[in-house]
Amino acid sequence: MDKKILKLKKTANRIRKLIIRMLTKSASGHPGGSLSSTDIMTCLFFEVMRCDPQNPKWPDRDRFHLSKGHCCPALYAVLAEKGYFDKEHLWTLRKLGSLLQGHPDRRTPGIEVASGSLGQGLSVASGMALAGKLDKKDYRVYCLTGDGELQEGNIWEAAMSAAHFKLDNLCAIVDLNRFQIDGRTEEIMNLEPLVNKWESFGWHVIQCDGHNIAELMAAFEKAGTVKLKPTVILADTVKGKGVSFMEHVKDFHGRAPTEEEEKIALHELEEIEKGLTKDYE
Repeated sequence: MDKKILKLKKTANRIRKLIIRMLTKSASGHPGGSLSSTDIMTCLFFEVMRCDPQNPKWPDRDRFHLSKGHCCPALYAVLAEKGYFDKEHLWTLRKLGSLLQGHPDRRTPGIEVASGSLGQGLSVASGMALAGKLDKKDYRVYCLTGDGELQEGNIWEAAMSAAHFKLDNLCAIVDLNRFQIDGRTEEIMNLEPLVNKWESFGWHVIQCDGHNIAELMAAFEKAGTVKLKPTVILADTVKGKGVSFMEHVKDFHGRAPTEEEEKIALHELEEIEKGLTKDYE
């Protein structure tokens, strides 16, 4: 296995362990979508994006906006692992006065804009990308949405405007885990045919396995070459990825693990870590 890919896999596994620990301590939060989006954010912050943890407001940084703000445990863990703030803050998740609230806000280093009201993130990211064009900056903007979030009309208004303004510095990523709080997306509000929808709105579409690091890296590389239109990556993922009893289980959309479940989850992730270490050796 390529050493860069293996390093990213091990980083993502460490981040999953942080997510489980912080959610258990807070006894509140959203493990399912946090775990499904971990590999995506790991690739972005540790390999793809131009960013500086010591200078979070660097004007020429690439921008990342987590539109599905309820999955901020994954983002917080990524930011801490990257060095934006001390990991001790993770254990204060959702506590009064904490740097890390239940949805992201700008008090947290590395957070561009507050989020959590679903459907608005792509508009925010489009605005960032348009500003970059007007300012003649070469930074790129990445926006991670949920798939249930695509049921919001504002998403498609943003999709139209991004294509209209030819925002080729904008890349949306859909965490396509096929679940939302009430169940499967296909049962709540069917989203298909997603590829046709995005293409008809003027976007370049890339499909990939959202847990295959090599495929994700190739998708982000391809997105960077597309001109005169925005790109959307439809990343096929598993809700609760990495923890057997959470995978494909809607109850873990918004239920934190118990202390006993934490032990089981961390054991499973430790076993994954051992396997990756063996591959490395």
